[in-house]
Formats: sequence, structure tokens, C-alpha cells
Amino acid sequence: MKGLLAHLPKLLVIGIVFGGVGLLLSNMVAPSKEQEGGPPQLRVPELSRVAAAGKRAFDTNCAECHGPSGSGTDKGPPLIHRIYNPGHHADEAFYRAVRDGVRRHHWNFGDMPPQPQITKRQIDDIIAYVREIQMANGIRWEEHRM
Repeated sequence: MKGLLAHLPKLLVIGIVFGGVGLLLSNMVAPSKEQEGGPPQLRVPELSRVAAAGKRAFDTNCAECHGPSGSGTDKGPPLIHRIYNPGHHADEAFYRAVRDGVRRHHWNFGDMPPQPQITKRQIDDIIAYVREIQMANGIRWEEHRM
């Protein structure tokens, strides 16, 4: 017993250090408030006339997979994500994705099939809608680096 008491200060220090490291690691691994409550709340600005038309077309043709306001679902990725900033995915990438479909490349949702029911005008409007929401959520043009 006397030997244990002699080592008590060292044991306390070791316990505190390991406890602190454990707490730090658990905070790093534990889900954040965003993860616990699902996707983060997006800021949806007052939309321009073109973007409002884009919202209607998006809700009809895109929201089932890409979620309300492009927030993503278990079927498709969020479009309101910095990977889709105009410097990495220019508007032309959206046109091609709708017209030709797109192979899975950033996410594990599978390939997106072509969407021939969406007109070019609707694509223009949908892009305006997505870009306005991106801007409202701090997603701006970033230089693409590989």
C-alpha cells in the first residue's frame, strides 16, 4: 500500500493526460451538431425571377435526388457544396450532366442518367437557382487545382 501511495502523483498525472487525450479524440470522432440533425440548414435568399423559375423546374426534376434546395439526399449529392463552385463545375458542366448524364466521380451515389425532359431554358433557370443559393451560402468561384 505504501508503494502505491508513493506513485499516486504520477498515476494521477498519467490519468489526467490519458483522460484529456480521450476527451479530445471523442470530440474529434463524435458527430457534430450538423451531423446529428442531418444536413446543415441552407440559407435560401430572395430569388430573382429567373432563379424562381429555376426553383420550380428544380423541384419538379431534380429535388428527388439532389434534395430540397440542392441540399442532397441518400440518392444524390448536394449541389450546394463547394465542390460545385463555378471554378470547379462551370455552368457547362451542369448542362452536360442534364443532357448527357454524368458518371459518378465525386460521390458514391452512382451515375446520373440524362434528363431529356428538361429544356435548355429550364437548365438555364436551374443553374441560376443553384448559383444564387450557393452565393447565399458562401460558395464562390475557386480556382480548381488537381
